Amino acid sequence: MLTIGDLSRSSGVKIPTIRYYEQMGLLSHSERSVGNQRRYTDEERERLTFIRHARNLGLSIEAIRELIQLNQHPERPCRDADRIAAERLADVRSKIKRLTKLEEELVRITTCDHSNQVGNCYVIRALASHDLSTHEQH
Repeated sequence: MLTIGDLSRSSGVKIPTIRYYEQMGLLSHSERSVGNQRRYTDEERERLTFIRHARNLGLSIEAIRELIQLNQHPERPCRDADRIAAERLADVRSKIKRLTKLEEELVRITTCDHSNQVGNCYVIRALASHDLSTHEQH
């Protein structure tokens, strides 16, 4: 059995985050020792590592919850897990497109006619006037 501190060190997840995952139902509430300390099993450590990895990939709490539920039924088809990963991939690709447009816009406004005075600064004029912006930012 692991204390919450041991669990935190072995999983790389901070103690408040472990408690949060318990509150969210991603991690079961731990058993308590006679001294009322939380005690965790290796299985809970593995689940916490799974959660940490999923969060690092940017999966939502709901997606992680669904994956945990799927994992409890190993005989089921993998299509729902595939769907979750594909949705996340689509989100990442969409963000990359938006960031690429943002990069292009920033390159454009930082490489245009430079002025030594703020009154004629193209960066400030481009931000103040939608007419000078080539991409609508959301």
